[in-house]
Formats: sequence, C-alpha cells, structure tokens
Amino acid sequence: MHRDEPVEYEPVSVKAVLAEMKDTAELLIDLSFSAVLHGSPDLAAEVLALESRMDVLQLQARMSVMMAARSPEDVEELAPVLGMVGAAEKISDAAGDIAKIVLEEVGLPEAMRAALPEAVETLVRVPVADDSPYVGRTLGGINMETETGVRVIAVRRDQATGKARWITNPDRSTDLRAGDTLILRGFEEGLREVYEAAGGEPYEAPAAPDPAVDDLERAVNSIVLMKNMSELAVDLAYGAVLFDSRGVAEEVSELEAEVDALKSRFEAWTLRAAARVDDPVSLRGLVHLASATEVISDAALEIGEGVLRGLDTHPVVAEAVEESDEVIVRVVVADGAELAGATLGDRAVKTETGMRVIAIRRGGSSDGNGNGDADADAGGDPGEDGDGEWVVSPGAATRLREGDVLIAKGTRAGAERLSALAGAPEAFDRG
Repeated sequence: MHRDEPVEYEPVSVKAVLAEMKDTAELLIDLSFSAVLHGSPDLAAEVLALESRMDVLQLQARMSVMMAARSPEDVEELAPVLGMVGAAEKISDAAGDIAKIVLEEVGLPEAMRAALPEAVETLVRVPVADDSPYVGRTLGGINMETETGVRVIAVRRDQATGKARWITNPDRSTDLRAGDTLILRGFEEGLREVYEAAGGEPYEAPAAPDPAVDDLERAVNSIVLMKNMSELAVDLAYGAVLFDSRGVAEEVSELEAEVDALKSRFEAWTLRAAARVDDPVSLRGLVHLASATEVISDAALEIGEGVLRGLDTHPVVAEAVEESDEVIVRVVVADGAELAGATLGDRAVKTETGMRVIAIRRGGSSDGNGNGDADADAGGDPGEDGDGEWVVSPGAATRLREGDVLIAKGTRAGAERLSALAGAPEAFDRG
C-alpha cells in the first residue's frame, strides 16, 4: 500500500494476522537476500510489494490487540503479542532496505554474488504463462515438490481491482492461474524444469564472478554468516515462543550478540578493503546490508523477549506460529528409534523429511520447558555435550541420542515423517 492509503479497523482474527505476518517476515528475509545475491531487480520489487502488505498487517494487528485489552491482566498477556508485531515490522523494514540496495543501485561489489554457495536452495520468481501446463491445476495435482524437489513458497495473484493478493502459505489445494507470479525454492536442476513449465522460457542461472580476496572477501563472508545467524535467530525465537522455552530464548540472545560482534569485525575489514579497491563507493551497499542484517537479529531478540522476562505466551501467539506456512515442531527421539545413534547426515534427515533441524536439546537434566544449560555447540558434532545442553544449528555430523529433543522447521507432512523416524508418529507437538 501507499503510506497515505487509509486503513480502517475491521474485525480480523489476531491469530490469522500474526500467522500471515510470521510467514511474510520469513519470506521477506529469503527474497531480499536472494535479490542481492542474484542481483535481481525483479525479486527486489517483490520485496517492496510484500513490505507494503506488511504495513497493513501490522496496523490491523495493533488495532485488534487494543480492542482485546480490557483489564491490566489483558495488557500484561497481550504485551508479548505487540512485541511480535513490532519485531515482524522491523524485519519487513530491514528487508526493504536490503532490496533497495539492488533497486537504487547503491553499490555492491561483484564478490557478493560469489558468496552464493553452489549446493544450496535458491529462490526464483517466475510468472505463469497463459499456456503453462500448470494453469487450472492445484499444487497437489501437480505434485511438484515430490517430483522435482521444488516448492512454491508464495503466490502473488493480480486481481480485477488492480490490487495484488499474496498467498504466503500455498498448500495442496491452491490452484495456479495464468498471470500468477510464483516464488519457487529449490535446487538448480529442479528449478530449470519447473521454471520452464511455468513460464515457458528456459531458466538461466546467474553466473557468479571469481571470489574476491583478502579483506573484502572476509567482509563478504561475514555478511553471509550474519545473514545465516540472523535467520536462525528468527526461527529459534518463534520456537522459544511456541514452546515457552527460556533455554531457546537464551540461545537467541547469544546469536544476537554474535551478530553484533561480527558486524564490528565486518566494519574493520570493509574499511581496510576501501583503501585497496578502485572504487570505495562500491562498498556502500555492503555497509547497508550489514546494518539491515543486524536489525533482523535485534528483531529476533524482541520476539523472544517475553519468554526471557517470564511473561506467559498468549495462546493466540502459539496458535499463530502453529498455523503458519512452515511449522516449528518439537520431536523427542524415542528409545530404539531409527534416529537414535545416527547422525543427521547418516539418515539424510533434511532430504528424507524436508525438515530442517534448527536446534537440539540433549536429553536429561532440564525442566519440561527445555530450560537446561544454555551452552551450545554452533554446529558439527558436539561429541561430549552434557545432558540438557543446546546444540544450535546442528550439522550433518551431529549425532542424535535417545531422549534428545529436536526443534525442527518445515511442512506438516515433513513433521510427520520426522516424527516417524524419531520413533513415535504422535510425538511431535508444540510444548
């Protein structure tokens, strides 16, 4: 929307608005960084369109929360809800600032695109052509994710009124229409097939230049690490709220501090690099990118602040996180389960289930909320981790044990598959 477009109060479900805000915020992070890494004005334009939608959502959410508060007790319960609304808005604004680096040609070294890893999932935007074989079919009927590994994470649909409607949580029943704009996530091989089927034109992957060296390369690598840590912090923050876990919330606080430290090192490397590049102004975009990324990690801390301060999670918040596009689940590894004693890589958990394990609490000495020791291994195989400790962002070499509690993110169908591997199909829940 335009900033001067009026927004009037209307009865809306706070739960539905919060769920859409969560989905939109996470999509904005993905789209904005993809726009930068691919140098794509099209993706950047989609970010600004979604940012405008977020403006409407946050106003609707604030008005609904104010209407619901009728006593001091209500105010205390609803305060964390407003914190989540404000945090999602901050993420939206930060994503918009990242997109403008591309749209306004602020300046970004070619080395930024060289930081795009080859074997990671990519986001691509494609309009659906009139003669696409997908037109008139549902996502369930197309069976795209199973056959190609590519997932439609959002659909923008232009309406007769001239306004666009975003579907941020498309499911099996979502039908595709000519003129829809699809946001796809997947690996290059599958993306080529889906892109051509949807848009009628071959997909051309952006060519990455040779990586930079010395201080500039270190600065770029710091940005990528900050981005990964900020995304993880947002995921963990929603998990902390969903499971009312102080232990997870403390990990978010640690990640936010790490991002701050990385930004300080980034600034030093960028200043050194400025003296050794032909055009120091070309580094301006990196500075903007680092600042926006830090804002995202700060917003993650705000999401989990209510848990850290001992405020009970309002039921509507937990329900909104549960009903969002990508669910966050808690799965306990049962005795004798297929995952017990195996590494995440051994069982190819992400490939086999589609779920990403974002944190593990070692089984044992912690309370029911997962409030064990806050120390965590940042990745790899934790080896001698003690009971109750958190392993944040576990890697393929991380070995699972009976009694471990997994915090994972993905689709509902994937959650069921992960739970089956953990030994009890009914063992995933929200707390």
